[in-house]
Amino acid sequence: PSGARVYEVRLMGSESAGLVVELDESACWGLLRSAEVGRLAVVVNHRTEIFPINFVVDHATVVFRTAAGTKLDWAAGRDVAFEVDGYEPDSGVAWSVVVKGLAREVKGMYEALDALELPLFPWHTSAKPHIIRIEPDQVTGRRFKVADRPARHPVHEG
Repeated sequence: PSGARVYEVRLMGSESAGLVVELDESACWGLLRSAEVGRLAVVVNHRTEIFPINFVVDHATVVFRTAAGTKLDWAAGRDVAFEVDGYEPDSGVAWSVVVKGLAREVKGMYEALDALELPLFPWHTSAKPHIIRIEPDQVTGRRFKVADRPARHPVHEG
């Protein structure tokens, strides 16, 4: 793939090797746009907390809504990590994309009105009046063929 770095990975307990493709930023954004749910990682009192969130990609940023609480308190105005992964059963290929950057609460009237028009539909019915936008400084991803079960779980005799 154009702009991607390919390297070989030895599967534990197996002589077979798989290729891992590091995705360019454009491919990462394409995969992010194909997903609805990801995981937000924030640091709370020196411990990492991870939350599943519904999100949407908007102009090379990640946008989600939240209620008051831990996500708002510990994400807004801080560096966060956000991860999405997927599996394509027809090809047996898995992928993962990680976005790292500053999360900020959307407070400007025009930006908030624009964000409210985004196709963002939280699964939970509680009110989520706060809009958070992750402005990335790093977007990375990789894609690889999933090993068959014997390669993933080798049988040890003896």
